[in-house]
Amino acid sequence: MVELSKKISSLVGRTNAQYGLIKEGDRVLVGFSGGKDSTTLIHALNHLKKVTPFNFEFKAVTVTYGMGERVEFLAQHCAQHGIEHEIIDTEIFELAGEKIRKNSSFCSFFSRMRRGYLYSTALEQGYNKLALGHHLDDAVESFFMNFLYNGALRSMPPKYIAENKIEVIRPLIFCRERQLRAFAQTNEISVIGDEACPAMRFDIKMPHARENTKKMLAQMEEENPQMFISLKAAFNNIQTNTFFQEEYLDN
Repeated sequence: MVELSKKISSLVGRTNAQYGLIKEGDRVLVGFSGGKDSTTLIHALNHLKKVTPFNFEFKAVTVTYGMGERVEFLAQHCAQHGIEHEIIDTEIFELAGEKIRKNSSFCSFFSRMRRGYLYSTALEQGYNKLALGHHLDDAVESFFMNFLYNGALRSMPPKYIAENKIEVIRPLIFCRERQLRAFAQTNEISVIGDEACPAMRFDIKMPHARENTKKMLAQMEEENPQMFISLKAAFNNIQTNTFFQEEYLDN
Protein backbone atom coordinates (compact mmCIF):
# COMPACT_ATOMS: atom_id res chain seq x y z
CA MET A 1 0.00 0.00 0.00
CA VAL A 2 1.54 3.31 -1.06
CA GLU A 3 1.26 6.43 1.06
CA LEU A 4 0.27 9.55 -0.87
CA SER A 5 1.11 12.70 1.10
CA LYS A 6 -1.75 14.95 2.17
CA LYS A 7 -0.01 17.82 0.37
CA ILE A 8 -0.04 16.03 -3.00
CA SER A 9 -3.59 14.71 -2.61
CA SER A 10 -4.78 18.18 -1.56
CA LEU A 11 -3.05 19.90 -4.49
CA VAL A 12 -4.46 17.40 -6.99
CA GLY A 13 -7.94 17.70 -5.49
CA ARG A 14 -7.88 21.51 -5.59
CA THR A 15 -6.49 21.55 -9.13
CA ASN A 16 -9.20 19.18 -10.26
CA ALA A 17 -11.92 21.24 -8.57
CA GLN A 18 -10.64 24.56 -9.93
CA TYR A 19 -10.22 23.49 -13.55
CA GLY A 20 -12.69 20.61 -13.84
CA LEU A 21 -9.99 18.27 -15.13
CA ILE A 22 -11.86 15.03 -14.42
CA LYS A 23 -15.64 14.80 -14.24
CA GLU A 24 -18.41 12.25 -14.01
CA GLY A 25 -18.12 9.55 -16.66
CA ASP A 26 -14.68 10.56 -17.95
CA ARG A 27 -12.39 7.91 -19.38
CA VAL A 28 -8.80 9.02 -18.82
CA LEU A 29 -5.69 7.59 -20.47
CA VAL A 30 -2.51 8.25 -18.47
CA GLY A 31 0.93 8.47 -20.04
CA PHE A 32 2.97 6.24 -17.72
CA SER A 33 6.70 6.31 -18.49
CA GLY A 34 7.66 4.81 -15.14
CA GLY A 35 9.42 7.96 -13.98
CA LYS A 36 8.71 9.61 -10.62
CA ASP A 37 6.22 12.08 -12.14
CA SER A 38 3.95 9.65 -13.96
CA THR A 39 4.25 7.14 -11.11
CA THR A 40 2.96 9.75 -8.69
CA LEU A 41 0.22 10.62 -11.18
CA ILE A 42 -1.25 7.13 -11.44
CA HIS A 43 -1.36 6.83 -7.65
CA ALA A 44 -2.84 10.31 -7.27
CA LEU A 45 -5.62 9.38 -9.72
CA ASN A 46 -6.12 6.05 -7.98
CA HIS A 47 -6.59 7.94 -4.71
CA LEU A 48 -8.89 10.50 -6.37
CA LYS A 49 -11.01 7.67 -7.76
CA LYS A 50 -11.58 6.35 -4.24
CA VAL A 51 -12.48 9.66 -2.56
CA THR A 52 -14.43 11.64 -5.15
CA PRO A 53 -18.26 11.54 -5.28
CA PHE A 54 -18.24 11.06 -9.06
CA ASN A 55 -17.27 8.05 -11.14
CA PHE A 56 -14.47 7.96 -13.71
CA GLU A 57 -12.05 5.39 -15.01
CA PHE A 58 -8.44 5.54 -16.07
CA LYS A 59 -5.77 3.34 -17.60
CA ALA A 60 -1.99 3.73 -17.52
CA VAL A 61 -0.22 3.31 -20.86
CA THR A 62 3.52 2.82 -21.30
CA VAL A 63 4.93 3.56 -24.76
CA THR A 64 8.30 1.91 -25.42
CA TYR A 65 10.81 3.22 -27.96
CA GLY A 66 11.92 -0.16 -29.28
CA MET A 67 15.31 0.00 -27.52
CA GLY A 68 14.85 -3.26 -25.68
CA GLU A 69 13.51 -1.48 -22.61
CA ARG A 70 12.53 -3.74 -19.74
CA VAL A 71 9.25 -2.35 -18.46
CA GLU A 72 7.55 -5.50 -17.24
CA PHE A 73 8.02 -4.34 -13.64
CA LEU A 74 5.72 -1.39 -14.44
CA ALA A 75 2.94 -3.81 -15.38
CA GLN A 76 3.56 -5.72 -12.16
CA HIS A 77 3.45 -2.51 -10.12
CA CYS A 78 0.12 -1.52 -11.64
CA ALA A 79 -1.35 -4.98 -11.13
CA GLN A 80 -0.25 -4.91 -7.49
CA HIS A 81 -2.19 -1.69 -6.93
CA GLY A 82 -5.25 -2.50 -9.03
CA ILE A 83 -4.42 -0.08 -11.83
CA GLU A 84 -5.26 -1.07 -15.40
CA HIS A 85 -2.14 -0.93 -17.57
CA GLU A 86 -1.08 -1.50 -21.17
CA ILE A 87 2.34 -1.55 -22.83
CA ILE A 88 2.54 -0.30 -26.40
CA ASP A 89 5.73 -1.36 -28.18
CA THR A 90 6.90 0.90 -31.00
CA GLU A 91 9.86 1.38 -33.34
CA ILE A 92 10.35 5.06 -32.52
CA PHE A 93 14.06 4.52 -31.80
CA GLU A 94 14.71 2.93 -35.20
CA LEU A 95 12.75 5.65 -36.94
CA ALA A 96 14.72 8.31 -35.06
CA GLY A 97 17.97 6.84 -36.41
CA GLU A 98 16.72 7.60 -39.90
CA LYS A 99 15.17 10.99 -39.17
CA ILE A 100 17.50 12.67 -36.67
CA ARG A 101 20.71 14.04 -38.09
CA LYS A 102 23.99 14.36 -36.20
CA ASN A 103 24.14 17.35 -33.81
CA SER A 104 20.40 17.96 -34.09
CA SER A 105 17.93 18.15 -31.21
CA PHE A 106 15.94 15.06 -30.34
CA CYS A 107 13.65 15.82 -27.36
CA SER A 108 10.78 17.24 -29.37
CA PHE A 109 10.94 14.33 -31.84
CA PHE A 110 10.61 11.62 -29.20
CA SER A 111 8.03 13.57 -27.26
CA ARG A 112 5.93 14.18 -30.38
CA MET A 113 6.09 10.55 -31.45
CA ARG A 114 5.24 9.23 -27.99
CA ARG A 115 2.34 11.68 -27.68
CA GLY A 116 1.08 10.55 -31.08
CA TYR A 117 0.83 6.94 -29.88
CA LEU A 118 -1.01 8.05 -26.76
CA TYR A 119 -3.47 10.10 -28.83
CA SER A 120 -4.08 7.18 -31.19
CA THR A 121 -4.66 4.79 -28.31
CA ALA A 122 -7.08 7.19 -26.63
CA LEU A 123 -9.09 7.64 -29.82
CA GLU A 124 -9.13 3.94 -30.70
CA GLN A 125 -10.18 2.84 -27.21
CA GLY A 126 -12.73 5.57 -26.49
CA TYR A 127 -10.86 7.65 -23.91
CA ASN A 128 -11.83 11.32 -23.94
CA LYS A 129 -8.92 12.67 -21.87
CA LEU A 130 -5.15 12.19 -21.73
CA ALA A 131 -3.41 12.87 -18.40
CA LEU A 132 0.27 13.82 -18.31
CA GLY A 133 2.60 14.10 -15.31
CA HIS A 134 3.91 17.65 -15.79
CA HIS A 135 4.41 19.60 -12.55
CA LEU A 136 4.99 23.22 -11.53
CA ASP A 137 8.76 23.03 -12.11
CA ASP A 138 8.06 21.87 -15.69
CA ALA A 139 5.69 24.79 -16.24
CA VAL A 140 8.18 27.33 -14.88
CA GLU A 141 11.07 25.85 -16.88
CA SER A 142 8.93 25.89 -20.02
CA PHE A 143 8.05 29.55 -19.40
CA PHE A 144 11.67 30.64 -18.99
CA MET A 145 12.89 28.56 -21.94
CA ASN A 146 10.26 30.13 -24.21
CA PHE A 147 11.01 33.56 -22.73
CA LEU A 148 14.80 33.34 -23.07
CA TYR A 149 15.25 31.22 -26.20
CA ASN A 150 12.06 31.48 -28.29
CA GLY A 151 10.85 35.03 -27.73
CA ALA A 152 7.44 33.94 -26.44
CA LEU A 153 5.49 34.18 -23.19
CA ARG A 154 4.24 30.62 -23.01
CA SER A 155 3.98 27.90 -20.40
CA MET A 156 1.98 24.70 -19.68
CA PRO A 157 -1.77 25.09 -18.99
CA PRO A 158 -3.61 22.74 -16.62
CA LYS A 159 -5.70 21.60 -19.60
CA TYR A 160 -6.10 22.16 -23.33
CA ILE A 161 -7.89 20.63 -26.30
CA ALA A 162 -5.59 18.91 -28.81
CA GLU A 163 -6.24 19.10 -32.55
CA ASN A 164 -7.79 15.62 -32.45
CA LYS A 165 -10.29 16.88 -29.82
CA ILE A 166 -8.71 14.87 -26.99
CA GLU A 167 -8.55 16.98 -23.82
CA VAL A 168 -5.07 16.93 -22.32
CA ILE A 169 -4.96 17.44 -18.55
CA ARG A 170 -2.16 17.97 -16.02
CA PRO A 171 -3.42 17.05 -12.52
CA LEU A 172 0.04 17.56 -10.95
CA ILE A 173 0.62 21.04 -12.38
CA PHE A 174 0.58 22.70 -8.92
CA CYS A 175 2.95 20.11 -7.37
CA ARG A 176 6.68 20.69 -7.01
CA GLU A 177 9.11 18.20 -8.52
CA ARG A 178 10.71 17.58 -5.14
CA GLN A 179 7.34 16.43 -3.76
CA LEU A 180 7.05 13.80 -6.49
CA ARG A 181 10.62 12.66 -5.91
CA ALA A 182 9.89 12.34 -2.20
CA PHE A 183 6.76 10.27 -2.94
CA ALA A 184 8.79 7.67 -4.86
CA GLN A 185 11.58 7.61 -2.28
CA THR A 186 9.29 7.41 0.74
CA ASN A 187 7.38 4.49 -0.75
CA GLU A 188 10.58 2.86 -2.04
CA ILE A 189 9.15 2.65 -5.57
CA SER A 190 11.58 1.77 -8.36
CA VAL A 191 11.31 4.43 -11.05
CA ILE A 192 12.91 4.93 -14.45
CA GLY A 193 15.29 7.87 -14.63
CA ASP A 194 17.53 9.55 -17.19
CA GLU A 195 19.29 6.27 -17.91
CA ALA A 196 16.38 5.37 -20.20
CA CYS A 197 16.76 8.55 -22.24
CA PRO A 198 17.15 7.67 -25.96
CA ALA A 199 19.80 10.39 -26.27
CA MET A 200 22.29 8.07 -24.62
CA ARG A 201 22.23 5.96 -27.78
CA PHE A 202 22.76 8.77 -30.29
CA ASP A 203 25.71 10.93 -31.25
CA ILE A 204 23.64 14.08 -31.03
CA LYS A 205 23.49 17.41 -29.27
CA MET A 206 22.29 17.21 -25.67
CA PRO A 207 19.48 19.57 -24.61
CA HIS A 208 21.58 22.14 -22.77
CA ALA A 209 18.84 24.79 -22.72
CA ARG A 210 16.68 22.89 -20.22
CA GLU A 211 19.63 21.96 -18.00
CA ASN A 212 20.86 25.56 -18.00
CA THR A 213 17.35 26.77 -17.15
CA LYS A 214 17.11 24.29 -14.27
CA LYS A 215 20.40 25.55 -12.82
CA MET A 216 19.37 29.18 -13.23
CA LEU A 217 16.03 28.61 -11.47
CA ALA A 218 17.69 26.68 -8.66
CA GLN A 219 20.04 29.60 -8.02
CA MET A 220 17.18 32.10 -8.21
CA GLU A 221 15.10 30.09 -5.74
CA GLU A 222 18.05 29.84 -3.37
CA GLU A 223 18.21 33.62 -3.34
CA ASN A 224 14.42 33.99 -3.17
CA PRO A 225 12.74 30.95 -1.55
CA GLN A 226 9.28 32.42 -2.33
CA MET A 227 9.97 32.60 -6.07
CA PHE A 228 7.84 29.62 -7.14
CA ILE A 229 4.95 30.80 -4.97
CA SER A 230 5.11 34.17 -6.71
CA LEU A 231 5.41 32.59 -10.17
CA LYS A 232 2.43 30.33 -9.50
CA ALA A 233 0.39 33.42 -8.60
CA ALA A 234 1.72 35.29 -11.64
CA PHE A 235 0.58 32.52 -13.99
CA ASN A 236 -2.94 33.26 -12.75
CA ASN A 237 -2.55 37.04 -12.94
CA ILE A 238 -1.76 37.79 -16.59
CA GLN A 239 -2.22 41.46 -17.45
CA THR A 240 -2.16 41.31 -21.24
CA ASN A 241 -2.58 45.06 -21.82
CA THR A 242 0.85 45.74 -20.28
CA PHE A 243 2.71 44.06 -23.17
CA PHE A 244 3.26 45.04 -26.80
CA GLN A 245 0.69 42.88 -28.64
CA GLU A 246 -1.55 45.39 -30.39
CA GLU A 247 -4.89 43.60 -30.04
CA TYR A 248 -4.53 43.57 -26.25
CA LEU A 249 -3.77 47.29 -25.84
CA ASP A 250 -6.36 49.64 -24.38
CA ASN A 251 -7.99 51.81 -27.03
